[in-house]
Amino acid sequence: MRAIRRFTVRTVLPEPLRPLEELILNLRWSWHHETRDLFRSVDPARWEAVGRDPVRLLGEVSPDRLEQLAADRRFLRRLEDTAEDLREYLTAPRWYQSLTESAPARRPGRGRPAEAIAYFSPEYGITAALPQYSGGLGILAGDHLKAASDLGVPIIAVGLLYRHGYFAQSLSRDGGQLERYPSIDPDGLPLTLLRDAGGTPVRVAIGLPQGRRLHAQVWLARVGRVPQLLLDSDVEGNDQAGRGITDRLYGGGGDHRLLQEMLLGIGGVRAIRAYCRITGHPAPEVFHTNEGHAGFLGLERIRELVSQEGLSFDEALEAVRAGTVFTTHTPVPAGIDRFPRELIERHFGGAAESRDVPLERVLDLGAETYPGGDPAVFNMAVMGMRLAQRVNGVSELHGRVSREMFGGLWGGFDTADVPIGSITNGVHTRTWVAREVLDLVAREAPSAVESGQGWRRAHDLPDTDLWRVRRDLRERLVVEARRRLRESWLQRGASEAEVAWTAAALDPDVLTIGFARRVPSYKRLTLMLRDPDRLRAILLHPERPVQIVIAGKAHPADEGGKRLIQEIVRFADREDVRHRIVFLPDYDMALARFLVQGCDVWMNNPLRPLEACGTSGMKAALNGALNLSVRDGWWDEWYDGRNGWAIPSADGLADPDRRDDLEAAALYELIEEQVAVLFYDRDSAGLPRRWLEMVKHTIAALGPKVPASRMVRDYVTDLYTPAAAASRAMSADGYAGARELAAWKQRVAKAWPGVAVEHVESGGEDGGEDGPRLGGRLPVRVVVHLAGLDPSDVAVEVAHGRVDESDALIDPEYLQLSPVGSIENDRLRYAGEVPLRRSGVFGYGVRVVPRHRLLAHRAETGLIALPPAPHGSADGTPH
Repeated sequence: MRAIRRFTVRTVLPEPLRPLEELILNLRWSWHHETRDLFRSVDPARWEAVGRDPVRLLGEVSPDRLEQLAADRRFLRRLEDTAEDLREYLTAPRWYQSLTESAPARRPGRGRPAEAIAYFSPEYGITAALPQYSGGLGILAGDHLKAASDLGVPIIAVGLLYRHGYFAQSLSRDGGQLERYPSIDPDGLPLTLLRDAGGTPVRVAIGLPQGRRLHAQVWLARVGRVPQLLLDSDVEGNDQAGRGITDRLYGGGGDHRLLQEMLLGIGGVRAIRAYCRITGHPAPEVFHTNEGHAGFLGLERIRELVSQEGLSFDEALEAVRAGTVFTTHTPVPAGIDRFPRELIERHFGGAAESRDVPLERVLDLGAETYPGGDPAVFNMAVMGMRLAQRVNGVSELHGRVSREMFGGLWGGFDTADVPIGSITNGVHTRTWVAREVLDLVAREAPSAVESGQGWRRAHDLPDTDLWRVRRDLRERLVVEARRRLRESWLQRGASEAEVAWTAAALDPDVLTIGFARRVPSYKRLTLMLRDPDRLRAILLHPERPVQIVIAGKAHPADEGGKRLIQEIVRFADREDVRHRIVFLPDYDMALARFLVQGCDVWMNNPLRPLEACGTSGMKAALNGALNLSVRDGWWDEWYDGRNGWAIPSADGLADPDRRDDLEAAALYELIEEQVAVLFYDRDSAGLPRRWLEMVKHTIAALGPKVPASRMVRDYVTDLYTPAAAASRAMSADGYAGARELAAWKQRVAKAWPGVAVEHVESGGEDGGEDGPRLGGRLPVRVVVHLAGLDPSDVAVEVAHGRVDESDALIDPEYLQLSPVGSIENDRLRYAGEVPLRRSGVFGYGVRVVPRHRLLAHRAETGLIALPPAPHGSADGTPH
């Protein structure tokens, strides 16, 4: 008989062991080796059997063993020392607190850091024991929280608690992906319910059509110093459909997905308000939306300001935008949530419409009102950008791609002027770097782990020690791969006799390439199979063999991705190569850690430029692996020719098959003629000295760049602190700033159709009659029709610099012209002198843009006035 309900009965610990619960309920154990050592000592065999999950460990350890530990003075001393270390970690001042103490006197122009930051994400990869992630977005969010905790950044995280997580992956007999959704009992996770002062569980609710309500309880996880609030709709008071809203990550159809995102954004803000009210935590000044899924949080904050502060919608919008950061993670339109317009109308209109947030304004925020946009859809990323004053991509290349992809939101501005910046992702060092590597680097450079700069001393690592560690990690991967491979074949229906070969699969002394990630088509899982015979020859080379370990999940609805997995599995099943290439199902954080630590080479071959960042290669690099990758994402900006190999990209080709052929051939050639040759080039001591030099250079060069601590510092400095300052400027004196800016924008937008550049001329340059000369200055005079605006409302600028063959300016500089004389007939003359700092072909252009002290960027309004586009200027001078 099957159980009709599954639940977890938690162990009651003896009084001396109560600090164990304190340690378990703070997820710092997931990256703190000493705490995990303590858990392991409770019962080493069970610790491994439960997948190193301390909640499961305490659920299965015998009462006799607990009583034995409660009487073990040595264990109790160790337990108290570990608990005290956690308490100190949670309370002692850290990097962020030093900023607070030094601001603003020692940090002129930067303002006071935010008292609190709300961070919203649909998924989080904290630990495999809390399976609430599907891929890179969630892993990045988890690393963001961990680094914020280490740095003392006062983040409150918000997400959803999925009762079935993403999915568990297995393989069919013929290599097809199979999905199952094991139930997750929150009582079996390191979570507690958020309760009010009276002990009652906190509930939040959002409105639904026909006057219905969707209720959710709030689970609290502790990620070091960071509280994480996870909303769960599986509660009494909801109908069966409502209880299933938080069933699966990225599951269900459009209506289901929309309700998840409404609960995350709207319910998430309400959960934060409840948490701060109960705990006394400072209210967030900055709201960070990690991808568009949580974009509705902006609507809830607008509603709060309209209903509680008496602001108009436009005034509230300005106040909300000032304190909002939006991070986009996708360079492909297919990766963005877009809902049918009528679905939004049904959930935000009719009986569900809020007087404070009219349906028409909601629809405007997500409308694709730009060339190529679809008027029938509501775009969550577009809404996120319209609700945020600061927007960023996750690598320099991704920032450029995003400016092109979303440039239509900023009207006539050049792509380079689109206000989307970039902060390159990072990885949490103590989560992903093997303990042996950390110990080795810290031995040579004690500050290496805590200070990114300390990694630079990796050049001093002894070759013998480094090679020993790398070999040990490769062997650990081989052992784990054999175990998983055997289990997978048994699940697929093989007999014990048929799986005997798995005991000899892979070899701890063979060059090992790793390839693991989600499996959408653009990541090209099967590019390595473009020429199967050539791949076979590489794998089975008599002197320089290669082995490849592969893992990855395709979304359950992605039939194309599933076919790619089946294709790679069928090749890996071939008897002649199955000891050299393996596919390991159920890719998760636990498997990822083995892979990034144990591989010698990390391979990545997406269609450039469709990889936003790709942090798995960063994790592998810090463990001493070399990257073999198309120059996409982070690798495009940090590849230096000595930290791995760049696969040449044929991204200019229109024929996708021809492109794949060329890039696959380049990949094979690199492995055969460079990677394998270097790995097997040994000296008399059996050491690959040139390979190890590349490894040490990789660790030293990337160590200061790729840690998530660098990433979070960048967010604090470049986005959070300016956003907090802007938010304060808007809210001061009864939101006077928000009222002022909203009224100004309305006035400028109304007048803007009449603003025009009517006349442009240049000449009289001080180089004489021979024309402009290097070091001289070019006078420029412009007449602008202001259409009733004040000169202080606009900036008249000259963009100048080198030009290409089509006369487009290349990386222009900007000079603001000054008004000359008085306004006549609504016209004003502006003048200035352009410095000629470079010789060669030169050009300039003129533009008029709105100007206000509360704007974060000149392009923020999307308004720009340009001269007519004749072949020359008014006086015949080309420009």
